[in-house]
Amino acid sequence: MTNLSKDALFGAAILKLSFSQKDMQNTPGFTFVYKGTLRELGVTDGQVDRYISKHKDALLAHIAASERKC
Repeated sequence: MTNLSKDALFGAAILKLSFSQKDMQNTPGFTFVYKGTLRELGVTDGQVDRYISKHKDALLAHIAASERKC
């Protein structure tokens, strides 16, 4: 996997988890943004889910740290 793929998966995973934590992953806005993001980054939802499974703790820590900065 190239760095671009890792960065793309990281970004899509952060997006998906952020919406999931707010219980908003089934909203039309999320669906529109997420599908567009997947298409633009060239990754699939399945790839994102596998990435989340492998890196969930680090991803959640990143989200928490980002929220503290706001």
